[in-house]
Amino acid sequence: MNQCVRYLLLCALAFSATGRLAAEQPLRPSAEYPWYWSFRGEPVLLLGGSDDDNLFQWPESQLIAQLERLSAAGGNVIRNTMSDRHDKGFEVYPFKRLASGKYDLDRWNVEYWTRFERMLRETSKRNIVVQIEIWDRFDYTDQGGQDHWQGHPYHPRNNVNYTAEQSGFAQSYPDHPGANKQPFFFTTPQQRNNQVVLPYQQRFVSKLLEHILPYDHVLYCIDNETKGEPAWSRYWAQFIKQRAAAKHKTLDVTEMWDDWNLTSPQHKQTFDHPELYNYVDVSQNNHNHGQEHWDNFLSVREYLRVQPRPMNTTKTYGASGNKFGHTDQDGIERFWRHLLAGAASMRFHRPSAGLGLNDQAVASIQAARELEARVPLWSVEAANELLSDREDNEAYLAADPGRAYAIYFPAGGSVHLDRSGHTRPLTIHWINIETGEAIEPKSLPAAASIRIEAPGDGNWAAAMIE
Repeated sequence: MNQCVRYLLLCALAFSATGRLAAEQPLRPSAEYPWYWSFRGEPVLLLGGSDDDNLFQWPESQLIAQLERLSAAGGNVIRNTMSDRHDKGFEVYPFKRLASGKYDLDRWNVEYWTRFERMLRETSKRNIVVQIEIWDRFDYTDQGGQDHWQGHPYHPRNNVNYTAEQSGFAQSYPDHPGANKQPFFFTTPQQRNNQVVLPYQQRFVSKLLEHILPYDHVLYCIDNETKGEPAWSRYWAQFIKQRAAAKHKTLDVTEMWDDWNLTSPQHKQTFDHPELYNYVDVSQNNHNHGQEHWDNFLSVREYLRVQPRPMNTTKTYGASGNKFGHTDQDGIERFWRHLLAGAASMRFHRPSAGLGLNDQAVASIQAARELEARVPLWSVEAANELLSDREDNEAYLAADPGRAYAIYFPAGGSVHLDRSGHTRPLTIHWINIETGEAIEPKSLPAAASIRIEAPGDGNWAAAMIE
């Protein structure tokens, strides 16, 4: 049976009569495998890709088609920023627009929340996890000639609720949002305590929770790649957790910092506070390449080992022709290195910065499910030290020595696997990452050192089992 079909059947069982108890168990960090998530009572590896960051804004037919394509590939996670900037023309704002053309921040736009509820409902039906990002700094900037702030309801010129003087907002914010000059992100009590704007922000987040809390398949991230003050993030993490607790719900929350260097003090704001941030998002590692990319991820995993938590990479950058100079191959390699290094969730970033849900992304997701069906990734750990005769970026290994091994070759090649102390033969299952398909398994001899050679050039993975 095709492994993607098998995966979907297993998901369906969670809702069967015999799986009713499991179906009542929400998405949470796994008690048994704390680097990974548990959903419906079982450990789960989150794999995904999507062609936009805010799928909830999409027309219904397009949304359903995207979710069906993802699900058919074996994918089970999307990213959803609560972004409302008009990139494609069909996006809407959350607030009601009056006949005057201005917005009333005390009244809702029903269409916005209808779209959001539809996305939650349709992802829940398909067991697709949603990582929400509450605030997206690019919605509140005019950087690069994109006048998102000029049309936004929070702009004092565009609403009936406050003036520029009352809010402290300027007419324009032309700098890149990384400059952190937009006072929208300084409103909380430990910052500038803006009691004019903060109540509207609180009202929006409360409305968001009103829709989300009945569901059990949602993760929470405060911002999209922020350089904001830690006080902003802490405030909103505490805010949503307190409101969830009042409804007897437990939320899993993180922050996504902008620094590409995972060892920077910025990232320590989440790494060092597991009491507030139940998981970490290290998406910005996906600006790095090769061995550095692998080593950076593992350095964070080692840092967190005292209190393990899921490590998500919801934005896997890499697509030929994008502004970062990355290639399609970069995207595939980053996805697979994180997979074997122990990431709990991987998603291909939207075009043009990533592969989205194109044929290459679908094949990688299918191939990863083929690998997982033979070697559950939560049962192995990164183990490149067992490889020899390895060139830089030639192969990556995860293993439970003596039981199971998973290996990835970005461009074919061969290495030697150290099997000292383990004398039983192995069965190797090769998987073509370009097609997502496995080929007939073969036997490997019992020896202290075994040569592992990819069947051809390009991206290959293999499961090796005693």
